[in-house]
Amino acid sequence: MNRYPTVLTIAGSDSGGGAGIQADLKTIAALGAYGTSAITALTAQNTQGVRAIHPVPPVFLQEQLEAVFEDITVDAVKIGMVNTAEVALVIAQALDRFKPSFVVFDPVMVSTSGSKLIQDETVAVLWKELFPRADLITPNLDEAEILIGGQIRTAATMKGAAIQMVEKGCKAVLLKGGHLVAPTIYDVLAQRGQEPLILESDYIDSRNVHGTGCTLSSAIATYLAKGNSLTESIIFAKEYIAGAIREGKDVVTGHGPGPLNHSFSPLSMQILS
Repeated sequence: MNRYPTVLTIAGSDSGGGAGIQADLKTIAALGAYGTSAITALTAQNTQGVRAIHPVPPVFLQEQLEAVFEDITVDAVKIGMVNTAEVALVIAQALDRFKPSFVVFDPVMVSTSGSKLIQDETVAVLWKELFPRADLITPNLDEAEILIGGQIRTAATMKGAAIQMVEKGCKAVLLKGGHLVAPTIYDVLAQRGQEPLILESDYIDSRNVHGTGCTLSSAIATYLAKGNSLTESIIFAKEYIAGAIREGKDVVTGHGPGPLNHSFSPLSMQILS
């Protein structure tokens, strides 16, 4: 039976289209896979910031998850905005019930524009319920500082923070260093039982970086769904996001930080047999 490699994104909706569910589905499609979704929250936002957040009732999120999992073969799951403890518990229960092969969790806590998107009491629930169930978490520096309760301002402290998160219960952590503006960007991949891997990439000067975290995590999940290893998926996803930033850096969308060019080099939908 032929089918498409399929990714389920569990995240918030961005009315401006640059991040969240919208960015996830654009990324999944651009990389040749089939995207499904379960929305955790509605946001009223644009390139200038988040105006309001309307949480989706947990029982309705559960209905969305069951509707997808019970009908469609899901190869990988990407989790984004989880802003309440109740939502985290619903997702954890679905992961236990349906047991997807891969789970990538981008712990969205602060938007690109600086708006806080998560309740303080939810952080402890993430550590208990979702981080142990994820194959990879992909925090940026601001999010990692919330998670470990300390400052991260150098490549050395990035490495220590990533190791600390693995020791605290994560299977693997990709700590993104894009907020440390320098000619070379450093990301740290820490995995249980392995030496941390430092991944380097060139800094691309662009104002249009809204949704980079959503895009990267969705790309990783998509490459996993297509049969690549975790390390391969991260490397391929970093190459994709570099191209999306580069090809969208001179385009104006709105009055604030704009989106990436997700469709700069779209792939045909892959068919699995």
